[in-house]
Amino acid sequence: MKILLINGPNLQLLGVREPGIYGNDTLPAIVSRLRTLAEELGCELVDFQSNHEGAIVDRIGAALEEGVDGIVINPAAYTHTSVAIRDAIAAVKLPAVEVHLSNVQAREEFRNHSLTAPVCIGVVAGFGADSYGLALHALFSCLKKRGQK
Repeated sequence: MKILLINGPNLQLLGVREPGIYGNDTLPAIVSRLRTLAEELGCELVDFQSNHEGAIVDRIGAALEEGVDGIVINPAAYTHTSVAIRDAIAAVKLPAVEVHLSNVQAREEFRNHSLTAPVCIGVVAGFGADSYGLALHALFSCLKKRGQK
């Protein structure tokens, strides 16, 4: 089983950017822990981060050719603005879980609406870096139930 992890804009700044909201973990530290978890679950994790909407859309589109079974995605600010990322997720028809470090529902009003959530099988938010592990577990479980590799 192959899982694609996508991180959107500014997430390369984790550990420095607003630690009161996003925590002190860096993105490489989070990805490292997720790789360990993926190995324990028996799946492969491929990670990608970009600040550019088109690059994220391209990466989602390439997922089918690469044998990806599911996607964990933190679209970051694009959650609330990107019809293109939403449409890419819908187009590939791969199960996807949206993930956020903070509880976006408890923040500014503009963060309360996700364009990507309706094309995802679920959303995990508000548990800091643990949100990623919860999302990976949920996606893995869903894929196993669907009879994926």
